[in-house]
Amino acid sequence: MAKDDKKRPLWLAMEEKILDLGSQDVSDSSLEATIQRIAGDLDGEGYNVSCHGGNLMQLRWAVDKMRSAGKSMLGDLNAVIAGFTLDDVADPYAVTTSLLDDIGTTWPELRDPARRPEVIKAVEQAKLGLLIAKAKGMDGDLGIRLLIGEGVDGATITSSMEITDEKLAEVKETIKKELAERARVTGLLEKVADKSEEEKIRFLFDNEVTEALIIEMMQVDQAAIEGVKKAMEEELKEKQRLAEEEAERKRKEAEGPSIEDISADDMTFYIDSIREIMEFSDVEQEIRTMCEQSSIPKALVDIAVSDPDKLDELEKNAQG
Repeated sequence: MAKDDKKRPLWLAMEEKILDLGSQDVSDSSLEATIQRIAGDLDGEGYNVSCHGGNLMQLRWAVDKMRSAGKSMLGDLNAVIAGFTLDDVADPYAVTTSLLDDIGTTWPELRDPARRPEVIKAVEQAKLGLLIAKAKGMDGDLGIRLLIGEGVDGATITSSMEITDEKLAEVKETIKKELAERARVTGLLEKVADKSEEEKIRFLFDNEVTEALIIEMMQVDQAAIEGVKKAMEEELKEKQRLAEEEAERKRKEAEGPSIEDISADDMTFYIDSIREIMEFSDVEQEIRTMCEQSSIPKALVDIAVSDPDKLDELEKNAQG
C-alpha cells in the first residue's frame, strides 16, 4: 500500500509506521520507546496520538498484533497484492472481497467497513500499475489506447507513457473517428440486414469500408473477403470491356463510313462540301473541325488534308 497525498486514516498511518519496524524495534526492551516514537511521528503529521488515550491504545494494539503475528498487516497485504496479475484485478471490488477472505483470519480488522475502501484503493493502484506496465510494452499507440479504454485519467497517461497532451489528444481524436466509422458501418449493415453475406460485403465495399473493419464487424474471414473481391474485379473487367466496345462503336460512328462504304451520291455530296470548306480555310485543324460539324466521313477528310488531288479521282469514279 502506498501513501496518498491526502491525509490517510489513522489506522493506515499507524500501519505504515509499523511496516518499517524490525524485530529489535518491538523487543521487550525497546517496545515502549518504539510506541512513543511512532506516536510522536504521527503527532507531527497532524494526528493526535500521544495525548489521546484511545488513539494511543489503538497504536499499542496494532503493535502487539504485529508482534504476535510475526509480521505486519501492511506487509502481509502488500505481499498478496504484489502477486496479482492483471486478470486477477479486473474487478477490484470482487478481488478485494476474495483478498479479505484469504487474509481476514489473521487480520479480521481489515474486514471493518471503514477500512475496506483503503484496501480497494490499494488494489486499484495495483491494477493501474499493471496496466501501465502492459501499456509500455505495447507497440505504437496501442498502450495509450489501452489506458484510455480503461478510463485512466489524462495526466496519469501522459506522465506514465511520457507523451505530450497534444499526442494524447491526437490518439483520442483518432479513437473518436474510429467509433464514428463503426457507427456508420452499423447503420449500413442495418440497411442490408436481410441480404446474403456476399451482398453485405459488396455493399460495404461500395460504401468505402475497409477490409479490416468488414472482417471485424461482420465476423467473416479473409477468404470471404477475397471471394467477393474477385467477383467484383471480374464484374469490373466486364464493365470495362463493354465500355471500351461502346466507346469504339461511338468512335466509328463519329468517323462515319469507310471510303468503300460511301454511296456514289453521298461521295459527290461530301466532296462538294469539302471543297466549299477548303475555300474558307487551308488550315488542317480548321478544315477537320468544319468537316466534323458537317458530318463528313473522316476517311474523306483524311484524304482532303493529305492528298486533295485524290478527291478528283474519287469524284470521277462516283460519277461513273
